[in-house]
Amino acid sequence: MNKSELILELAKTAPLHKQVAETVVKEIFQAMTEALVNNEGIEIRGFGSFTVREYESYVGRNPKSGEEIKVAPKKLPFFKVGKELKERVMKGAAQ
Repeated sequence: MNKSELILELAKTAPLHKQVAETVVKEIFQAMTEALVNNEGIEIRGFGSFTVREYESYVGRNPKSGEEIKVAPKKLPFFKVGKELKERVMKGAAQ
C-alpha cells in the first residue's frame, strides 16, 4: 500500500472527502517526521514503534575499486514491529 492508496482507504472507511483524508494523512506523517527529527520515539500500540538509532563512523570499502572510505556517523529511523501486528502477519503467512 502506498500513500495514495492509504488516503483512498481512509476516505472510504471514515467516510471522509478525499481532500480531508489527504490532509489527515499528511499531518500524521508530518507529526511523525517531526518527532523523529527531534529524536523522540513514536509508539503505536499493536502496530510498532519508531526510534532513531545513531551509528558511529567506520571505515568501509568501495566495492568497485576496493578503496577504503571513511563513512561519517549517521542517525537513521528504525521500526520495531509490535507483538499484535507480528502475530497477525504470522497467522496470515500460515494460511
